[in-house]
Amino acid sequence: MRILITNDDGIFAPGIVALSRAAQAYGEVKIVAPDRERSACGHAMTMREPLRVRRQDVEGFEGYMVNGLPVDCVNVGLSVAWPDGCDLVLSGINNGPNLGFDVTYSGTVAGAMEGCINGIFSISVSMARFVAQAPLHFETAEAWLAENFDMLLKAPRKPRVFLNLNVPAVSIEQIQGHKITKMGGRVYEDRVERREDPWGTPYFWQGGVIVMRGEEPDTDVEAASQGFVSINPISLDWTDHSFAESLRESLGGGHVYPPK
Repeated sequence: MRILITNDDGIFAPGIVALSRAAQAYGEVKIVAPDRERSACGHAMTMREPLRVRRQDVEGFEGYMVNGLPVDCVNVGLSVAWPDGCDLVLSGINNGPNLGFDVTYSGTVAGAMEGCINGIFSISVSMARFVAQAPLHFETAEAWLAENFDMLLKAPRKPRVFLNLNVPAVSIEQIQGHKITKMGGRVYEDRVERREDPWGTPYFWQGGVIVMRGEEPDTDVEAASQGFVSINPISLDWTDHSFAESLRESLGGGHVYPPK
């Protein structure tokens, strides 16, 4: 099996090494990752600047460092590392959770999404740490993946769907199991904070305190907060098909503009 691994924390991040070690028993691993942290870049790609690629092996794994984003890395990787294509794209292991609506901001999730767009089975993996400065426990994700990769590879697949995994940042003994989940909601208090520089000029810092929505059952947020590995299948088709049908019934369809 030909495996392409990327991330949004940069090629030297410890999570990408842990993911590569877990995957190496299942095929040949090649790393193509950003030259620095690119968190919260979403599914952006570089269009107006050249992409530079430099060979950079990482702890014995063949690697390539790119001055771009995770989406760029996947596409460059399919040209440089695996020109004849690959069988699996893995993105992570992210330094923090990618739960609920946060997946729309995540460069880690975007790496798996881009693999999926290219028709390749793809998985994003993140560490669900809920307490700031708590240990990330990459070794837990590595151990869980090493034990369960076969399960993930043999699971049913669907075109234009990839898997988003969140592993609780606890010791492996504290993992309760895994759950197939739906996307939950994560909101933030005081998302934008106003501050002033030493000269009294205001500026704004975006972030905020995460508010967990524990009342949403069967979600990725609930599963990870209860100690379960969340496996959330995400579709590239964002259309709400049932609501689209309601709109057709309410608004009609097939109108030609301008009216004749």
